[in-house]
Amino acid sequence: MATKLPKTDVVIVGVGWGGGIIASELTKGGLSVVGLERGKERKTEDYYMVHDELRYALRYEMFQDLSRETITFRGNEKIKALPMRSYGSFLLGDGLGGSGVHWNGQTFRFLPYDFEIKSKTIERYGKSKIPDGMTIQDWGITYDQLEPYFNKFEKMTGISGDENPLGGKRSEKYPTPPMKTTPGMKMFSDSCKGLNYHPYHMPSANLSEQYTNPDGIARAACQYCGYCERFGCEYGAKADPVVTVIPVAKNTGKFELRTHSNVRRILHKGGKATGVLYIDTTTGEEYEQPADIVVMTSYVFNNTRLLLMSNIGKPYDPKTGTGVIGRNYAYQVLKGAGVGFFEDKEFNIFAGAGSLGMCIDDFNGDNFDHKDLKFIHGANISYSQTGARPIQNNTVPPGTPTWGKDYKAATVKYANRHINVGAQGSCMPFRHHFLDLDPTYKDEFGDPLMRITFDFEDQDRELVKFMGAKCGDILKQMGADKVVANTELAPYEITTYQSTHNTGGVVMGSSPDTSAVNNYLQMWDTENLFVIGASAFAHNSGYNPTGTMGALSYRAAEGILKYHKNPGSLV
Repeated sequence: MATKLPKTDVVIVGVGWGGGIIASELTKGGLSVVGLERGKERKTEDYYMVHDELRYALRYEMFQDLSRETITFRGNEKIKALPMRSYGSFLLGDGLGGSGVHWNGQTFRFLPYDFEIKSKTIERYGKSKIPDGMTIQDWGITYDQLEPYFNKFEKMTGISGDENPLGGKRSEKYPTPPMKTTPGMKMFSDSCKGLNYHPYHMPSANLSEQYTNPDGIARAACQYCGYCERFGCEYGAKADPVVTVIPVAKNTGKFELRTHSNVRRILHKGGKATGVLYIDTTTGEEYEQPADIVVMTSYVFNNTRLLLMSNIGKPYDPKTGTGVIGRNYAYQVLKGAGVGFFEDKEFNIFAGAGSLGMCIDDFNGDNFDHKDLKFIHGANISYSQTGARPIQNNTVPPGTPTWGKDYKAATVKYANRHINVGAQGSCMPFRHHFLDLDPTYKDEFGDPLMRITFDFEDQDRELVKFMGAKCGDILKQMGADKVVANTELAPYEITTYQSTHNTGGVVMGSSPDTSAVNNYLQMWDTENLFVIGASAFAHNSGYNPTGTMGALSYRAAEGILKYHKNPGSLV
């Protein structure tokens, strides 16, 4: 029997970027908020000895324990899904701050085209451009409507950058100037200009200079140590929830954080959420936390899974295309890439930062003519110098022996004599790509695991062929002595790391027939339940998702404060 606790204004499930922003904004607005985080507490001091690649990057110190809970995966509905027993394709965050602690800090805005993708595609190319089975849809919000919230997220995090010449209009400049320009970045920039492209500095949550944000939170500048992705930042230079929004919430005296608190159900009655049921993982005791408003911010998979396990919203049915919970799962397409080897140039690529780089959007969104191409959307193409740490980086030219004296000599020679240019490709949803509850496998509490059904499509293969060739062209322009371009895409497999940019499952839109939440991320059929995160994305763009997720979180926070004063649908 669960112990029933005193009621609160708002309970948040998961305290990463989404949960932290919601907690900060709502407590500043005077609401009492309880944050339930299933992982442990974290603080900057935890990372004073963080430069341990084996512990953090290869033994996954900061990630979810897959022996307790994982996901299952299958390429299509005809085969049985199996559990992911070790980390591969993506990394699931755990602990206070979630993935917002061990991210790289690459903070883009999705393009105006993204939010109206179906309308704009049909307007320019006609309905026949969208292949059978592709379930793209407009998001129920425009870039212009979301722009003030992008601005707010960038000011809170102190994003360093310069204006994207092919992006949406900005109301203000980035709050801090771009990161340093390394020799490799300059070569990329000069070469892109030589090809009539439009390079700009990658927008960075690794601060280029000391910065104090509008909440009064001060952080130091980045030291370019190269330990960002898979690591917490020992300087606090990389924006993460623990050093930005969570302290603001705590300082109000209105925020109570409970770690080691794993939510198993959203409780509801008469079409409204009444609270959550959670277990204290240190004692095994169960608690009921009643609340006027419930906010789910627990990543794509757990948001979807909790709704399905709690019988909230209509589950998606791929056979009929009806239902919304689990709909429009999408990933990221990263295989279009190239590597250039230089015989007489060295680049010191062991130094860097998670978001140190140059990029172009000439082949992203609908910034180029797709009339004769067999795909829609595109990719952000970049050279990023994230810090080539010694264990995981041993790039050598094809044909090099895979062991022995010659292999060792080649790894030493090319350690700082190669440059990677990559395309972060968009991913479109299809009717047969979805999330549901696995009928066989369960977690440590006996609850069903999340099941992913997904594979790459012809759309993705054509995109990789095109982008890989473009990456190769840039490397040739940069003067590489040998260029190896990847233009092929094999079936999706879950054992090789690619990206943690999973999206969809609880998507936003303008109709409850094709979306689970409105443009304030409020559930259509449970008005006091808000579901926040990349789970709301109706497709995945050619960018990292955090900037757009952050903007949507600020808009949702504004909506929740409005709802608290005047309950009802916000649209």
